[in-house]
Amino acid sequence: MSIEDHVARDLLERFDFKNYGHALEILDTSFPEEWGDIQTCLRRLTLSPDDLMIAGGNESPIPKKFDDVLYPLNWREIRISGDLVVKKYPRQSAQRRGRFSDEPFEVETIAGYIDGHNIDFLKNRVAFDLEWNSKDQTFDRDLLAMRTYFDCGLIDVGVIVTRSEELNDIFKTLKDSTGQLLIRKYGASTTWMGKLIYRLESRRNGGCPILAVGIRKECVVFNG
Repeated sequence: MSIEDHVARDLLERFDFKNYGHALEILDTSFPEEWGDIQTCLRRLTLSPDDLMIAGGNESPIPKKFDDVLYPLNWREIRISGDLVVKKYPRQSAQRRGRFSDEPFEVETIAGYIDGHNIDFLKNRVAFDLEWNSKDQTFDRDLLAMRTYFDCGLIDVGVIVTRSEELNDIFKTLKDSTGQLLIRKYGASTTWMGKLIYRLESRRNGGCPILAVGIRKECVVFNG
């Protein structure tokens, strides 16, 4: 089955979708409610030139657009931490190889073995991250977090939304209040689909299925 079998035409006209590890099939068949929430969020997304003027960081209004839709639908930002408990079991006797005691002779706890892994939004077993205009190394953090959640059995699939390359066509025509073209705020080494796809092709997501979504220029609305 193709991407068109799982995504409505109106969304295909406004976003790029790249499917890794059958993420889209998993979302559509196993998590229809969560996939419906994400599609609703994408469908409601519109960006104005004023939104684009604030390139990134905590001041950008764009992450709030996702918060406003997903939080009322019970998606939550999550950070996990965990300790690793290592138990060492002795062999039952010197004469019986491969037979081990039921009780460990030593237990060691490695504190903070898993720590600091944040996900922007989590609902049920679906993780969702937005990267609008951060340093491209942020993708490494996101993919490591999703991979860790997946390896720990906490999620089954992840979704990452970022900028499509074609938004550069708009950035090259708009200027900020100082007269500087916006393309200078949205550099090649920031978070956009090309930087994410490179990492996904390199399997930095491990075994975690990932749906990459690129925001296209059709999402930008010019008034007048």
